[in-house]
Amino acid sequence: WPNWLPLSFRHADGDWFDLGDVEVLEFRQALDVRCGTLRRTVRFRDGRGRESALEVRRIVSMADCHQAAIEWTLTAENWSGPIEIRTALDGTVRNEGVARYRALNGWHLEPLATGCIGEDGIELSVRTNQSRLTMAQAARTRVFPAEAERERRTVEAPGWIAQIIACECRKQQPLRVEKSVAVYTSRDRAISEPVIESRSTIARDSSFAELLERHSIAWAHLWDRCDIGLGGNDNAQFVLRLHVFHLLQTTSMSTIDLDVGVPSRGLHGEAYRGHIFWDEMFIFPLLNLRIPEVTRALLMYRYRRLPEARWAARAEGYRGAMYPWQSGSNGREESQVLHLNPRSGRWVPDNTYRQRHVNATIAYNVWQYYEATGDAEFLSFYGAEMIVEIARFWASIAHHNPQRDRYEIHGVVGPDEFHTKYPGTEELGLKNNAYTNIMASWVLHCAGAALDRLGRDRRRELFEELALSDEETASWEEIGRKLFVPFHGEGIISQFEGFGDLEEFDWDGYRRKHGDIQRLDRILEAEGDTVNRYQASKQADVLMLFFLFSSAELAEVFERMGYPWTPETIPKNVQYYLHRTSHGSTLSRVVHSWVLARSDRERSWGFFERALASDVADIQGGTTAEGIHLGAMAGTVDLVQRGYTGLETRDDVLWFNPCLPEPLREVHLRIRYRGHWVDVEVTQERLRVRFDETWPRTARVGFRHEIHTVAAGETLEIALSPEC
Repeated sequence: WPNWLPLSFRHADGDWFDLGDVEVLEFRQALDVRCGTLRRTVRFRDGRGRESALEVRRIVSMADCHQAAIEWTLTAENWSGPIEIRTALDGTVRNEGVARYRALNGWHLEPLATGCIGEDGIELSVRTNQSRLTMAQAARTRVFPAEAERERRTVEAPGWIAQIIACECRKQQPLRVEKSVAVYTSRDRAISEPVIESRSTIARDSSFAELLERHSIAWAHLWDRCDIGLGGNDNAQFVLRLHVFHLLQTTSMSTIDLDVGVPSRGLHGEAYRGHIFWDEMFIFPLLNLRIPEVTRALLMYRYRRLPEARWAARAEGYRGAMYPWQSGSNGREESQVLHLNPRSGRWVPDNTYRQRHVNATIAYNVWQYYEATGDAEFLSFYGAEMIVEIARFWASIAHHNPQRDRYEIHGVVGPDEFHTKYPGTEELGLKNNAYTNIMASWVLHCAGAALDRLGRDRRRELFEELALSDEETASWEEIGRKLFVPFHGEGIISQFEGFGDLEEFDWDGYRRKHGDIQRLDRILEAEGDTVNRYQASKQADVLMLFFLFSSAELAEVFERMGYPWTPETIPKNVQYYLHRTSHGSTLSRVVHSWVLARSDRERSWGFFERALASDVADIQGGTTAEGIHLGAMAGTVDLVQRGYTGLETRDDVLWFNPCLPEPLREVHLRIRYRGHWVDVEVTQERLRVRFDETWPRTARVGFRHEIHTVAAGETLEIALSPEC
């Protein structure tokens, strides 16, 4: 999209300001996450000895998603004289934020028009060259004190417009510039036309101070809902709030009115081209318990693309709905077919689109939203239909193996992503990825539970609309019970059938040789080898099961499927896969921290701290510049919100089972459970849960195996033992 930020100055005898051309005396840049303001202060000396101070504040309004503004204060410290200020709107931008994409076409905009609005305004409109969307921007730039301005002229080029403002600077007298911008697109609601709306907004524009006040109030309200207080670790507290800030920037209240999903890199960079993956599984829990209206809107992104998912399933010979691994504007599969390995410089096939488990993710997200909110209307008219159609898909992709008397799923790729086929074969996909099969079983059972929650009339309507029968839904239960789960060794759940037969990998040797081996697949490909040969995972795969479900829930799933489950199953599998994972995804450390939270609190905290550093320290060596990792950010927040508190919304009960790591003395949070606010305080010694006075009925709160009934205004306090 066009860049509204350009704002610069020059002396009458000089070039436009460039930080690299001056002597920097002082520089500070700060992001104020409390009120969503970027601040920059720079003092500098130019080649003629003129010293100046420039202070900048920038906001993108949380109160009105169509408005943004910059306040710019220039102080001439040891000089006086004329300057020119340039304010511009730039529609000539290219998508060049990711180095390995630069050989691809980066031109996405067609300029439509530029022009002036009164004496102090400019406007620009462009259109995207594929989807034909229109964006209009209007900017108004004012100088204070007004008498400092001498004249103003406009400069235009295709897709670019600027105003040059001649001003007089006085020594030690600050010159303040306000640039306010209105942004509209052809997808906005309740508008006549983007250009008209941007002009109208600028004409009614407020001062920077007024915009900032409304913006700050909106942020204050969000923090009231979404803050999580930590005791005992200031660094973790700071980074956790930064992560909440980024999440709220991407999934703000404005989302409710938009047809959008959650890009895995947020709105901060071009990596993954803005596509929607499964990262919403890590993002929704915070929203479910704070701003569920946003989750509902984001789930509607999936519902509106249900017809495309149905068509994709039909094209592959399946029934129901098959959602894409990477989704874009209309819900078709957007995964790339080739991937550039920067180590070897070769383009290699990318078969990760076979991650059919994304379908289970969507069903899981729908159900988790319903459990947290009790939103029966959403389940009735949207959610149940998605779950049912996804269950249909799993039932049709599974085939019966008479030798085992089990159903199997072939040709898929698991969350691991490293393994896309068996070594020595050309056939794509794997057989019986354990995570995929178990999640498919869960969805098939969940579909029945969802249908049971519908009223009689709505259930009948849905059966008629989807041509469902009692025989078909009964078959889902049978298929779900008989899906095959591979094991090897002493109770190890095989990542996929045959995983235990692959070669062990020389982890220590490769770490000595390469240091960072997070992207082991690229290292091996560059050496003419393939990770498909080894017991080596990019990220959590089997362990995702222990991340999504409690031990009690998994015991029910395994019992329903006819497989043994013992208390040792989780720690045994955790230890096995811990030693075989390279953590090539920022999500991996979130999952590993979660699954270790009870068995090894010290190690869990270590993974948590590493996950916290994913972007602030750019632990993958350059990927943060391509866009922040929103799933990992949200995952760290959820680790505190649910992982360490043991919070679950299940079977109409709000469950807790706290287990804080030693460096975390206490956690304070407010959650919104089924329409009302609940204050939660967890320390090493106690759990305190209090429902607000407006709670209209009693609620059930579970602690381990006990269920307590809590009424409005009441507080439940439970003493905790040192051992979880």
